[in-house]
Amino acid sequence: MNQKITAQEIRLVGDNVEIGVYSLPKALALARELELDLVEISPNATPPVCKILEYKKFLYEQKKRDKALKSKATKVIIKEIRFGPQTDEHDYEFKKKHAIKFLTEGAKLKAFVFFKGRSIVFKEQGQILLLRLAQDLEDLGKVEQLPKLEGKRMTMFISPKKK
Repeated sequence: MNQKITAQEIRLVGDNVEIGVYSLPKALALARELELDLVEISPNATPPVCKILEYKKFLYEQKKRDKALKSKATKVIIKEIRFGPQTDEHDYEFKKKHAIKFLTEGAKLKAFVFFKGRSIVFKEQGQILLLRLAQDLEDLGKVEQLPKLEGKRMTMFISPKKK
């Protein structure tokens, strides 16, 4: 910005300036005449590109743009559903309804079977339960990770399908 620019020749762009290559003192004089700042936009170009503008306003607009981009970025929400290896039919249907609601809202689903004590011997039942859930929800979401046993938990991820 202004006196901190080191290049001797610069390419000047801007709204109320004739575009072209200028010497640094001439460009600074032009900026002072318009009561604005000379700001280096692209320092790696040859010659470096500078623009005459109001620096504080430029920073404000840049912050505003960044904030707008950040607000448009999607935030991934992960909802969890927990089953036991011998989950009942009614409980399964109840939790499946919740899973449907989560996927229609656009949240990722983490379904897991938690094995307590010696129930780890029923890991096939847990896997069957999770695969059945994946099959029941295949029209709403796709399986991101198949059932995988990690310690005493068998976990599966389902992400919603794009509309």
